[in-house]
Amino acid sequence: MILRAKLGCLLRGHWALSSVVTVLIILVIAVLLASVVSYFAINVTSTRAQEESILLGKQHVWFNRLRGTSEAAILIVNTGGRDIVVQKVTVRGQTVNWSETFYFKGEFTLTTDITYVEGLSEGSFTPVSDGFGSFERVVAAGGDLPVSAGASMLVYVKNPDSITVGDVGLTVSIEVYTSQAIYYKETNVETPIF
Repeated sequence: MILRAKLGCLLRGHWALSSVVTVLIILVIAVLLASVVSYFAINVTSTRAQEESILLGKQHVWFNRLRGTSEAAILIVNTGGRDIVVQKVTVRGQTVNWSETFYFKGEFTLTTDITYVEGLSEGSFTPVSDGFGSFERVVAAGGDLPVSAGASMLVYVKNPDSITVGDVGLTVSIEVYTSQAIYYKETNVETPIF
């Protein structure tokens, strides 16, 4: 009999939570959920504050009419506070072949312009002049190219696809792909001066 009375009270709501307590529980859950979302947003924002930042400059694309070959060059300067990895380079939207890509790494500022290199190959030249600063010797790229924070890289591409004699004077793009962004520069195709 007593059990039946207690069960009857439960079913009629005498022992249930009051509406005030229920509203308080819902409010606490809402505040906790809002706190978690705010923490996530702050975490994402602070992580993005250390984004990579690179500067592209001194871009050139040459077509040698005498030999029927082309060459592209670009300066990459890592101005951010973290190391980056160049995953891909394209000239006029065509991915360059790493076996035809050569680079120099160093910490320098380029005050003079990049020059065309006849017979580009590994170890073929060292671009040391008054404006280049100090470099490692030229190296063939075997894959992704890491660039330390504050460092610079001069990238040369031998015979990028789709550059012909008909492109001389036209504007083409050079894109540098990293894990976080695509960096874009344009330049006119020119003939080298010997």
